[in-house]
Amino acid sequence: MASRSAEVSRKTKETEISVWVHVDGTGKSDMSSGVGFFDHMLDQLSRHSLIDMTVKAKGDLHIDDHHTVEDTGIAIGQALAKALGERRGIMRYASVDLAMDETLTRAAIDVSGRPFLVWNVAFSSPKIGTFDTELVREFFQALAQNAGITLHVTNHYGANNHHIAETCFKAVARALRFALERDPRQPEAVPSTKGSLKG
Repeated sequence: MASRSAEVSRKTKETEISVWVHVDGTGKSDMSSGVGFFDHMLDQLSRHSLIDMTVKAKGDLHIDDHHTVEDTGIAIGQALAKALGERRGIMRYASVDLAMDETLTRAAIDVSGRPFLVWNVAFSSPKIGTFDTELVREFFQALAQNAGITLHVTNHYGANNHHIAETCFKAVARALRFALERDPRQPEAVPSTKGSLKG
């Protein structure tokens, strides 16, 4: 079977980012974005999806974290799309309810080639430490758009904003893991009646 790995580099006036992913990994991660909380969330994304992932990002953090977070989402999404190629043999769909202490969040994924994000997550504070909570959505918007996936994320309930954010990343990670697993019953088939998952 072909190795589902890819590397993407992205350079703008605002950010310089390199990403490497290996879909059939063990969840090893090496994250360096300059944004501590974001690195912690990316570690969760890698660990619980079992996608080996390296992210090296330099951004205009003297302004704020927005460009670094969004552009990292773009690069990871592009790397995943590149690694998956025609998306042959994948399970395609997955849905996960993930609990963490008082918080419960659902992520549902269709690795469809058609990017779309439905985001039903609210935070009670604009910040988690120094991290803007609105950037959680921005990351997943960029990821879904560039990976070519339909992604629905719903926080059912929760009180702690750190837990809410973390369950979003963990739930998406687990859903990705299941959706990207190879289907032993149709290992070479594109799981679509169209015969294509290119949008």
